[in-house]
Amino acid sequence: MKNNFREYFNFTKKERTGIIVLLVLILATIIIPYLLPAPAVQTDKAAFEKLRQRVAALETGEPDGENDQPGNDVRIAETPAKQTTFYVFDPNTLPVEGWIKMGIRERTAQTIQHYLAKGGRFRQPGDLYKVYGLKKEEAERLVPYVRIKEAAPVVERAPAIYAADSAARRYKREVYAKPAVIDINMADTTAFIALRGIGSKLARRIVHFREKLGGFYAVAQVGETYGLPDSTFQQIRQYLQCSSPAVRTLNINSADIDMLRQHPYIRWALANGIVQYRAQHGAYQSVDQLLQINIVSAEILEKIRPYLAVE
Repeated sequence: MKNNFREYFNFTKKERTGIIVLLVLILATIIIPYLLPAPAVQTDKAAFEKLRQRVAALETGEPDGENDQPGNDVRIAETPAKQTTFYVFDPNTLPVEGWIKMGIRERTAQTIQHYLAKGGRFRQPGDLYKVYGLKKEEAERLVPYVRIKEAAPVVERAPAIYAADSAARRYKREVYAKPAVIDINMADTTAFIALRGIGSKLARRIVHFREKLGGFYAVAQVGETYGLPDSTFQQIRQYLQCSSPAVRTLNINSADIDMLRQHPYIRWALANGIVQYRAQHGAYQSVDQLLQINIVSAEILEKIRPYLAVE
């Protein structure tokens, strides 16, 4: 038994040499990392500290020391900080560059200029919220600085009239007189076009609306014309009058649904109600009987009354 144990731990010379070499390698692997310096870690710590100092310098706006080097000056010049400057302004006269200085995108500034060029005008600071492309938060920043000047009275002038004489060509300008007051039931498209803000398209719409109604009985009805801005209507209202309010009427005792619904103030439901009530209760004795129909209120009746008759 003892001999077997000794034989088990008996090594040849080569085996002993191999074991020694292996032990040396194992010890070297364990000991060498503790003996060697770690420069890479120190370098990383130094780089991290530099980065931390630069970030702190950028946040406070102070130079971090490295920016004094020639190579770093170029880098800073390539990425300047964009500054936004706010100041009191009139949006009706501010050029594109002024909007851009206050942080507004050039495309939005061009939209504003296009609106002004078409005759638009800002009348109060809150109008900025209506600008297409201008964000709500941008408008909120600008509104406190808005100061809108009163619009000066506009003197409209006629085209220059040239006359030739022996000395030289000369010209004179004639100032337009105020538009004449027109009768809204008698005026044609030419008369409406003479009013400020009314072009050929709006003039045709007013006349067409009048024909569909059967005539106007009040000046306020002109303001109901499709596409006519209320601001424009308020401008021309003083030049409108309804001196001949005679209108074309519909006989509610004989008109059918299709005839009634052709009127701008009478929709299909009301036309159907008028005819159905007549079929159930007989001929109308007065227009006031329409109040017996559920969908007819006193307000609706007063609006359509001038256009209705019972005989």
